[in-house]
Amino acid sequence: MSGLKNSPFGKRLRASQQETDDDTPRRNRPRINPIFGVSPAGSATPSLDSRPTTSSDSSGGPDSPVDPPRIARDYGDRFVPSRDAGDMRTSYHLMEQEPSTPSKKNRIIPSESDALKGLFSFRVLLKYTNSSTEQANALFSSILHTEVTPPSPHRPSSPTRPPVASTSATVTPSTPTRRRLFAYSSPSHSNPSTPSRRLDTPTDEAYSMSPVRAQSRQLLESPRRQLRSVCKTPYRVLDAPELAEDFYLNLVDWSSTNVLGVGLGTCVYLWTAHNAAVSKLCDLGKSAGSVSSVSWVQKGSTLAVGTLSGALHVYDASTLQLIRSYPQAHSQRIGAIAWNAHILSSGSRDRLVHHRDVREQQMRPFKRCQGHRQEVCGLKWSSDGGPSSANLASGGNDNKVCIWDLRGSRRAAAGLPNAGRPVPGMSNGDDTGPGDIPLWKFHEHTAAVKALAWDPHVSGVLATGGGTQDKHIRFWNTGTGTMLNELDTGSQVCNLIWSMTSHELVSTHGFSSTTAQNQICIWKYPTLDMVASLSGHTNRVLYLAMSPDGETIVTGAGDETLRFWNAFPKKESGEKERDSRLDYGKLIR
Repeated sequence: MSGLKNSPFGKRLRASQQETDDDTPRRNRPRINPIFGVSPAGSATPSLDSRPTTSSDSSGGPDSPVDPPRIARDYGDRFVPSRDAGDMRTSYHLMEQEPSTPSKKNRIIPSESDALKGLFSFRVLLKYTNSSTEQANALFSSILHTEVTPPSPHRPSSPTRPPVASTSATVTPSTPTRRRLFAYSSPSHSNPSTPSRRLDTPTDEAYSMSPVRAQSRQLLESPRRQLRSVCKTPYRVLDAPELAEDFYLNLVDWSSTNVLGVGLGTCVYLWTAHNAAVSKLCDLGKSAGSVSSVSWVQKGSTLAVGTLSGALHVYDASTLQLIRSYPQAHSQRIGAIAWNAHILSSGSRDRLVHHRDVREQQMRPFKRCQGHRQEVCGLKWSSDGGPSSANLASGGNDNKVCIWDLRGSRRAAAGLPNAGRPVPGMSNGDDTGPGDIPLWKFHEHTAAVKALAWDPHVSGVLATGGGTQDKHIRFWNTGTGTMLNELDTGSQVCNLIWSMTSHELVSTHGFSSTTAQNQICIWKYPTLDMVASLSGHTNRVLYLAMSPDGETIVTGAGDETLRFWNAFPKKESGEKERDSRLDYGKLIR
């Protein structure tokens, strides 16, 4: 015992007793157990209850606690925490760092405001992970609509934690106050739509770490087709002084020999792409009038030039020589020219379409067609089945589109009603014969139709674009005469051209009252999703042409500039290999 007194523990014990004797009167001093410390008088063992107690009197008798009597609990050899039924919900959530108010404590599922805060981080992420800004903006708009729009009946709206019943509340004797820890209750025993049963689902939104709802998260995680990247700036800009700003003219075309022809005033200039050399093809002079249209033959270096006075000239660009000249081809300006092998078709303000064979020297056209009541401002030959079976599409200022078959109307052979009957306003002179009646005539446009383009990937599909009052691109099946689809662009459609390397369509635009003006848009067909929108011109983009390799487009506008864009990918290198697989001679070693 002497060793215990002299030990450090004994010294600290004596010091504490001395301080207690100095501060507390002896009559109020509690008894001290040298091993367990202070204990109530009359107690043989220390209490496991660590709560402070107060004395009922100053006589040193037994202390009586002020709190209500506690329910005695049995404790075994292991410590098992007590879990009430309501504690299971809060155990799945992180504790809040700041003191929580009752309203914030009851909110266990993120609200719309919490989700919107996280949406901005997703928008920044989408902006840099998607190849197209338009696609990222569309995806963000869909997610924002999902988060803000009132939820559907299948999704509960902003569920909150139900208030937990107080332990001091009176309960009926038949209801047990405690449950076993590992007791299992089926969700079918209660209403599964209540928040308490929803929390039994592991995939419930309450357990999600995402700032957005499950529907938005599914949209973000779903696979999306990555749209290809398109450079938004032109790689070359050329000055084009005196480039007319007239919707009804066609002054730019690109040849199969990679030479660009441009009509500027009374002159025609040639720009060679591989060396950027510029040469003057012709100067018609003021007496002949300005150039109103140019068009290259499909294969070769022959260029046709139309004028405001109605003259038509054919040049050999390789030698800069005039091959054919038709001084009185039309009585008014020639705004549209199209080639079909050796057949040269021209459309004029006199409402006629003339067809000439450039191999012959005669001035008179071998066929005249009249299907429009106003100026013909668009002409395009199809490439289906070769020159002998190609169809011609014409668009006019009368808002009509005509499909011509120079071999004769197939509707007459099919026995369709009204086949072979003359169209009102059509010429019935001596030149009337097979092909003078349009195969089809479309009336759906509400403005002048200049933009025409035949689909090189699907036979018989024609795309047409309307002017300022129409603003639509429509797709037609010329085999059945039905409209396949339409697209409201919101602005004047000036030109259309199909890609040769992908199933996409380019459109150039002008006036617009609601959207951006002077745009060049690339559309995916048949979904009609916008791949890219190019801007740079300050005036209507009235002219459009494509390079022979199908990768570059050139646009011209009234701002007197020509801009070159890398719009489409290169052709697949496996095309030649696919063709060579049919040559069994190459498979022999």
